[in-house]
Amino acid sequence: MKTTTNTNALEEARALTQPTREASLKRDLSVSQFWNNNRKLLEEAWAEWEIQNKDNLLIPDETLLDPKLRKAINEAWTNPEKETAVADLWQEIIPGVYSAQFFDVERLAAFRNYLEEVVNAQIPKRAPYGIQLNRYGMMLDPRSEGYFAAPSFQAFYNDIMNRYMRPIARLLLGTYGYDNQTFGFSIQYNPDKDKDLHAHTDASAATLNININLPDEKFTGSEVDFHNRTTGKVVQTIFEPGKAIIHTGNVPHATHPITSGQRNNLVVWLYGDRMQIPRGGASSYGNSSNDTIKDVALKSVTARQRWSLPNGPKDTIAPF
Repeated sequence: MKTTTNTNALEEARALTQPTREASLKRDLSVSQFWNNNRKLLEEAWAEWEIQNKDNLLIPDETLLDPKLRKAINEAWTNPEKETAVADLWQEIIPGVYSAQFFDVERLAAFRNYLEEVVNAQIPKRAPYGIQLNRYGMMLDPRSEGYFAAPSFQAFYNDIMNRYMRPIARLLLGTYGYDNQTFGFSIQYNPDKDKDLHAHTDASAATLNININLPDEKFTGSEVDFHNRTTGKVVQTIFEPGKAIIHTGNVPHATHPITSGQRNNLVVWLYGDRMQIPRGGASSYGNSSNDTIKDVALKSVTARQRWSLPNGPKDTIAPF
């Protein structure tokens, strides 16, 4: 693994020749070697970039999120018996699929400007080539090669996963026992290339998909279909700025072609150790294991347990 000093990491990282998209899609061995050999360098480069731009760079934190959600979440962490206020913010689309306002619409511009600065940093980042949407976006979790390693963003990402997504998923979807591990990436749909996503399920216990379009960034198409396994019917929904959809990974879903504009989303997953997901959660999107699924008596899970952090360490397995 390449090592360097903090004084020249940013310059060295910008001088790297990133693997081609074709090599990445073919899973060429040289691609993993590139990211693994340069992991330390890239992490130091992101830290240096953050320090160099500290006077004009946003420090992302929970103030970017919807005030009502933030208030309910913080009160539930103080007193888990108040968790119903969190549940009340989420509207059921079909069983196992819910939507709510996640980002504060008034703060989205600041966050998007921050992400634009990330792009302009010219530090190599790995796109989510495990799915169709591989030309834009980046990996968010340290388990992934070439992830976005800026320290302040990682603190924000961990806050979203630990303080927000995990207890919400436990509350709405009953994922307790299958949510120790985290995974995330960003994506962009556009009419020219990455315009749709065929029907699939996820290798997750829970998936949180958050739209980060600005209010004036209109798009047409890109509706999302969710298949109700009980009724056999398909329910269609569309993302709005700052809105999130949370669902169990085994709910089949598909995205219609986008016909104009762009749609930008953050997608984050929770699943158990060794990629465990609840029984019956076979997936077509990422790799999962049901070999050693443990049974959890979900009805006996207490509010205090839902609003707690996992005891075990994070592993290094990435779905893609």
